[in-house]
Amino acid sequence: MGESLVISSGKGGVGKTTIAANLGIALSEVGLDVLIFDADITMANLELIFGMEGLPKTIQDVLEGKAMPQDIVYDGPGGVKVVPAGLSLRRLKKSDPDKINEIFKLFVDKVDLLIIDGPPGLEVDAVTSIAASQNMLLVVNPEITSLSDALKIKLVAEKLGTRIIGVIVNRVRGDPTEVSGPEIEAILELRIIGNIPEDPIVKKSTTLGKPFVLLDSKSPASLAIKEIAKKIAGKKNEFEPSTKSINKLMGGLFGR
Repeated sequence: MGESLVISSGKGGVGKTTIAANLGIALSEVGLDVLIFDADITMANLELIFGMEGLPKTIQDVLEGKAMPQDIVYDGPGGVKVVPAGLSLRRLKKSDPDKINEIFKLFVDKVDLLIIDGPPGLEVDAVTSIAASQNMLLVVNPEITSLSDALKIKLVAEKLGTRIIGVIVNRVRGDPTEVSGPEIEAILELRIIGNIPEDPIVKKSTTLGKPFVLLDSKSPASLAIKEIAKKIAGKKNEFEPSTKSINKLMGGLFGR
């Protein structure tokens, strides 16, 4: 049985998609069959990070009934498979995001790990991604505003029964003004499973459309993400099987 892991953040701009892409590759490198699903259909960036812009069919085609789910699985860099969200805002109005849950179910048992790059925040599409996932990683920056927003995501995940396996602290500079690791764990009441340092290779990789773990496997950010991948792969057998009813959970959250 495959497992699902949503990568979430309380707000945009913390590096969630970059981590989802590079972590997926790092997990593939340690032997897992990984599919990365871009569920952020309003701010899709996964294709840009992978240098895979302009793919002929995306999740939007499936949501519009113009393609089958198997038509939108592509071979990505570093051995991962990728389901792109598409970049056309013009077409977004025609899509039915509720169908994404059905597509999650089709993919999760076809791979060892389905990584869902969820939308940031607490809009319905973001909550849908959390509800559909068995497990979650929270991405934060060492700033109080990031932690405040992340705390809201944590509370929603707990209500929905999604297991939070830990926190990744991104863009750590070692500045004394940053919120410290122990403080982050105390605020969120979650353990940190890895710190990603501020690293110029990350910006360079985005510009080149090549994930940083492949661009420079020995860079500080790459070494950090690989350590996180080893921890996750080692604990994969502890992930919880999904017994959740998505419609029931969503109804309970929104009072339906």
